[in-house]
Order: sequence, then C-alpha cells, then structure tokens
Amino acid sequence: MNSHLYHLQLNIDFRNLEFYKKLLSFMGWQIIFEDAGVCGYKSLVSGDIWLVESESLLISDFDSRGVNHIAIGVAEQKDVDAVAAFLVQEKIALLFDTPKHRSEFATDESQTYYQVMFKTDDNILFEVVYVGSK
Repeated sequence: MNSHLYHLQLNIDFRNLEFYKKLLSFMGWQIIFEDAGVCGYKSLVSGDIWLVESESLLISDFDSRGVNHIAIGVAEQKDVDAVAAFLVQEKIALLFDTPKHRSEFATDESQTYYQVMFKTDDNILFEVVYVGSK
C-alpha cells in the first residue's frame, strides 16, 4: 500500500481567518475553496489544510494526548527565517527560542533541522521546518 496525508482540518474561530489566509498565501499555498464557514488551501507539494469555523469555546491543550503540533516543511533554510520575520510583523510570538537549529533531530552531521515554532490565537501549535544540508 502507498498512502499519504490527504488533508488536515483545523477548527478555528473565523475572526482569526485572515491570519491563516495571510500565512498560507505567504508560504505559497493556493486557495481551492471558500464558502461561509470553510476555507481550503492546497500545497504545491502535498496535502490540503481546511479551515473550518468552530463555535466551540473549548481550547485544545497541545501538551495533552492528541495532536501536539502541525509541521510544514520548506525547501530552504532562508524560508524559515522569512516565515519568522512574517510572524514578527504579524505580532505572533516565536516560541521555544526559535528559529534555531535542532541537531538532535538531524539525521547526521552534514544535515540540519532548522525550525520556527509559534501558536495561533486558536491555540494551534505550528512548526515551520527546513531539513537538509547545512
């Protein structure tokens, strides 16, 4: 069997939709569907992200059981820095002293794992990561 991740659905407060739209567009994702309460984006590489309006006031805790974070890979290390600069401009806090290299996640000494982490106003933890040559 050959399988892959097809899509992710993020339940959000639609008052925050513009941030997600700006972020995904900035990162090269294309809008594929938009209607009242639903907005879908397609990566040029793989998978979709669907933003769905949620009226629930319950907030997920990314340290409890379940999904911890969503990682989006980028092609170059400078892309991580560009996203970090975008987030600062949008007044989104960068978490865990990122961006930074994480040698413990690199496959060998010639590789790097370079990440920025942040959470949205919907308490969804994101990572943008470059994995490749130093």
